Amino acid sequence: QVQLVESGGGLVQAGGSLGVSCEASGRPGSRPAMGWFRQAPGKNREFVAAISWSGDRTYYADSAKGRLTISRDNAKNTVYLHMKSLKPEDTAVYYCAAQYYNGNSPFLEVSYDYWGQGTQVTVSS
Repeated sequence: QVQLVESGGGLVQAGGSLGVSCEASGRPGSRPAMGWFRQAPGKNREFVAAISWSGDRTYYADSAKGRLTISRDNAKNTVYLHMKSLKPEDTAVYYCAAQYYNGNSPFLEVSYDYWGQGTQVTVSS
């Protein structure tokens, strides 16, 4: 059974930086494509960023470009999301997701097979 565990969320002031990480377990040696999504209070969950299994391709939501960076360390089965120049509107629960079984669009929730429990990121103004 695949498990994804996020960590690193917290409270940060606007303009600050924060990193979150997601460690995958349960399928040794596998290299799924990974994505980050977020859900703000009262809003639908939305795509933030994704990375291919090898790390050579990355994808970003327009709101993330230039401020958020996704990366991965396959030796540690971990994907990272580094966030800078944070804004209050970045406040959300951030979820990582893993795509094992299909090569569908990395931008879509339905493309992912497993999800983490989420980690809260709060940006104060």
